[in-house]
Amino acid sequence: MKRLFDFVVSLIVLIFLLPIIGILVLFIYRSIGSPVIFKQERPGLNGKSFFVYKFRSMTDERDKNGELLSDDVRLTSFGKMIRKLSLDELPQLWNVTKGDMSFVGPRPLLVEYLPLYNERQAKRHNVRPGITGWAQVNGRNAISWEEKFELDVWYVENRSFWLDMKILLITMKKVFVSEGISQEGQATMTKFEGSKD
Repeated sequence: MKRLFDFVVSLIVLIFLLPIIGILVLFIYRSIGSPVIFKQERPGLNGKSFFVYKFRSMTDERDKNGELLSDDVRLTSFGKMIRKLSLDELPQLWNVTKGDMSFVGPRPLLVEYLPLYNERQAKRHNVRPGITGWAQVNGRNAISWEEKFELDVWYVENRSFWLDMKILLITMKKVFVSEGISQEGQATMTKFEGSKD
């Protein structure tokens, strides 16, 4: 039922939002340049890798040594706006349609984090990753990694269709109030380096 819901709704929403997606592509191309879509390998269900898609919100500015500047420096004003409204996530509707992701589930993080999870934290990969999730509606990037992972695992252990509907409704509300988009002093969140325990 969850996969059928994801496929049908993501396809309908993609078609409905095509004009808005087209406008965003134009604005991103003019303000940041090409490519418009950012893609990155992420671990999904059972840790199997896939490419997640997002609209670009940062430039590729580098220092004199060729190293990328920090995220907060490269994040453009237009990028901040589309992140605030979560419009940068729209290309992930294609990930949902393909079956790489679900509307609701733990957010797909970096592949390099896989060996850093403890046994409990690794349970977050027992389900498909989501565009939104229990951790996103309970703090998003403003909470610690440990708190985020505990919320992810709670979702895995208590998931249901009705919980998904609740998370989707809360997500729509939070998009308008823009809560927890970043940690203090960060464009998004500091890197996970493993739990102390």
